[in-house]
Amino acid sequence: MPCTPYYRLFEEGRIGSMTVKNRIVMPPMATNYAGPSGEPTERLIGYYAERAKGGAGLIIVENVQVKYPQGKNVACQLRLDKNKYIPGFQELAEAVHAHQAKIFIQIHHAGRQYHDIEGEEGVDPSGIPDGFLQQPVRALKPEEIQDLVERFSETALRAKMAGMDGVEFHGAHGYLINEFMSPHTNQRVDEWGGTFERRMRFPLKIIERTREKVGPRFPLSFRFSADEFVPGGITLDDAKKIAQYLEDAGIDVLHVSAGIYESMQRILEPMRFEEGWRAYLAAAIKKVVKIPVITVGQIRSPEVAERVLEEGMADFVALGRTLIADPHWPRKVEEGRVPEIRKCISCNIGCIGGHVFNDLYMRCTVNPVTGHERFEGWVNLIPAKKRKKVMVVGAGPGGMEAARVAALRGHEVTLYEKSGELGGQVRTAVKGPGKGKLSFIPEYYSHTLKAAGVRMEMNTPVDANTIEREKPDVVIFATGAVPLVPDIKGIDNSEKVRGSWDVLNASAQVPGKKVVVAGGGLVGCETALFLAEQGKDVTIVEMLDNLASDMEPITRYDFLTELMPQAGIKALLSRVIAEITDQGVVVLDRWGNKSLLEADNVVIALGSRPAEAMMEAARDCARETYVIGDCKEPRKIINATFDGASIARMI
Repeated sequence: MPCTPYYRLFEEGRIGSMTVKNRIVMPPMATNYAGPSGEPTERLIGYYAERAKGGAGLIIVENVQVKYPQGKNVACQLRLDKNKYIPGFQELAEAVHAHQAKIFIQIHHAGRQYHDIEGEEGVDPSGIPDGFLQQPVRALKPEEIQDLVERFSETALRAKMAGMDGVEFHGAHGYLINEFMSPHTNQRVDEWGGTFERRMRFPLKIIERTREKVGPRFPLSFRFSADEFVPGGITLDDAKKIAQYLEDAGIDVLHVSAGIYESMQRILEPMRFEEGWRAYLAAAIKKVVKIPVITVGQIRSPEVAERVLEEGMADFVALGRTLIADPHWPRKVEEGRVPEIRKCISCNIGCIGGHVFNDLYMRCTVNPVTGHERFEGWVNLIPAKKRKKVMVVGAGPGGMEAARVAALRGHEVTLYEKSGELGGQVRTAVKGPGKGKLSFIPEYYSHTLKAAGVRMEMNTPVDANTIEREKPDVVIFATGAVPLVPDIKGIDNSEKVRGSWDVLNASAQVPGKKVVVAGGGLVGCETALFLAEQGKDVTIVEMLDNLASDMEPITRYDFLTELMPQAGIKALLSRVIAEITDQGVVVLDRWGNKSLLEADNVVIALGSRPAEAMMEAARDCARETYVIGDCKEPRKIINATFDGASIARMI
């Protein structure tokens, strides 16, 4: 019997003729782990096998092309459009089945949301370019549509031949099947568009032909956006009707998602969205069909997952980025080890927005092991050959990860932190609007550091005398960064000027109404939003010709299209602040023209520099010294955690 109060999560579930051991689904998420020709790789197989080992009941493998290259949407995408790919998928299926999990693959055509299709034209139902990507596209010809119906069904048959337990049709997120169903993208007037029934013809034909080839007992899933969140797009009322048509066509389970690329923040939500916010869509669909329903979207905590099932909002919960961050989330919950869970913070930096969309391997900000499951010493740590006395200076994400891993390898580890709290700069960042999930990071380490046997010295600044007294074998500096103070005339005006970190930490008050934020990067934009929510009249001054260039793309899109307009934040681009005066700031444009921007206060958000690391002192007292994270170079949390994980595996 599981040692858990989350009973519904661990009940068996049924999808068509198939029994699933629990109600936890890993949904499809692009990784760029496929080989150059679209074949499953060792990296990819190891990644999915680890999630199966971690206890997920059903793994739905990331989208698989039915037509190459026209249907591609990421740089390294799986293919199953030819029989030669079947053996690779057989190996993948066997790796997942070894852990008593079921496995589907998602079959897909990118439509107008394509990626680098090597000289071919992008296609969609009506030749309407996507508003997010703004790529050229042409309308499919009727004979091409018929061909694609066959390609979808043939790919499904290959999946069955490869030992998959089922397939999922990708009819969500603005890809080709979705494009045919939506009045926003399908404006054809032939048999493939015009009325609701004709817009449904393409997915229904695919289902019909697939059933003919795979038989009545092979489970079929259909993922669709129950609300596209765009004018003239699919609404929840439309989605209810779509769901009934799909059920009548022979679909065994409905995977209810939301959004298209033009409403990207509703597909891969930034941090500000509440846990389980999309469940209401699945609940509405569940009321109009008899087949099971999967919900997905920002489910991080077992309490939320259990509540969704208990209240009958869905039959299964899909944990996407949650399982990227911690593949063993299901097992930890089932065994009563919830404090050990690494919770996804919804930053999108290591996974889709910051990496996969940039043609890089998927990684994870909070879990450096992601993508390294088959690398020696990553999942299973190699014990240290010699026990060393390790001093870690700084309890930010990099320092905490280094301390945890080093201790688990058998070293004697002491973590020094000058403040009284874990987290480093995370403690500041969490104060920003919608950044509450960042608290998951210190919460995780507060438990796991103790469990690993790390001695923690809080409120303990480290200097040369400390290092001399302790005589460590290894010193790892993770002291972070400090704000950069630029050479601007008047910046030393203590009555007028504040630092962004001080503002977010509430250690500096910002009186008055009009505020200028100097710097339109990530920190500047978040500080501007923080002040605007307090009723301030905020203007950002940025030297570049765009804002938030260091934000990951989805969060940036959310900020520019939704949050910034709602908050009334103004921006002056391609300008620098030449002087801060009692009246405000003197702004200089690219042609050298000066103007006065009135302001009651000026907040500086112009970057950071590494904190002093005392390397020279350490070299005299320790055989090994390392510098990691922002102390090495101001970057992102993902860089700090990976630095810490890598160094701790080396020492």
